[in-house]
Amino acid sequence: MARFPTAPIVAGSLVGGYLVARETKVRALGGVVLAAGGLAAGSQWRRVAGPAGTAVLAATYLGGFGASHPLAKKIGAWPAVLSVAGVSALASWALSDRKA
Repeated sequence: MARFPTAPIVAGSLVGGYLVARETKVRALGGVVLAAGGLAAGSQWRRVAGPAGTAVLAATYLGGFGASHPLAKKIGAWPAVLSVAGVSALASWALSDRKA
């Protein structure tokens, strides 16, 4: 199976999920984008980073999604989403993409 960079998928699905939920006013649609990005990246993480790396990256990805909500109350919605997307993408690059 071909290797592909996961950092842009992770960042794009966090930002895209937020944007879809915000624009459609249907949070579940944003969740679909988030889940699709997580599944796509997760398949690559398993092959490259192994089970432990995948667990760390999945926790970072989902934790970032969860952390963006209280963070948004402090710094605003877009800065929060962009911050967690950046952290998640950096982690994905460090633990998976640079090895691929």
